[in-house]
Amino acid sequence: MFYRPEDGHGLPHNPFNAVITPRPIGWISSRSADGVNNLAPYSFFNGVAYTPPQVMFASTGSKEDQDNTKDSMANIEETGVFCVNIVSYAMRDAMNASSQTLGKEVDEFAHAGLTAEDCQTINCARIAGAPAALECKLTKIVTLPGVSNRVAFGEVTGVHLRDDCMKDGMFDVTTFEPLARLGYRDYSRVTEVFSLARPDD
Repeated sequence: MFYRPEDGHGLPHNPFNAVITPRPIGWISSRSADGVNNLAPYSFFNGVAYTPPQVMFASTGSKEDQDNTKDSMANIEETGVFCVNIVSYAMRDAMNASSQTLGKEVDEFAHAGLTAEDCQTINCARIAGAPAALECKLTKIVTLPGVSNRVAFGEVTGVHLRDDCMKDGMFDVTTFEPLARLGYRDYSRVTEVFSLARPDD
């Protein structure tokens, strides 16, 4: 099968997200200038540089009570900071609950039954008990072609690693089974890993 996106795919559901899988989920926490905590999952998320460590996430939608964007992007534009929380399999229902479209005055931490804990290097909340969290200072927001497509880049200024996830000095993802986004309404979790030596090692 071949199709041009501009012509449509002719399938019951768009296959694009099913092709780019698995995708890590950035559970982005932010705080409005008025002090309201916000939390939302984004699967267009990844690390983009080691030194200094940097991440990105893309927001591809909008809400009626925000100006052509979502709460996360609006808050980050106002305050210049955000936090990436890593989603464990055990937190899948809370993550899903935080994806609900709610008014910008609603605290998604409370809505999803999660405890907010202040970050150490930025004025933002993080999820207490998350396997890891990356405190980030905004470096750039890029507007992409299309409606409401925006990418936020951030430099990591603080890293939280849950103690029980550390094994022999390494961050062991099998201890919390990170959640990954697939296509459609599908998810997966990492339960086992294997290593490959690089040819130039």
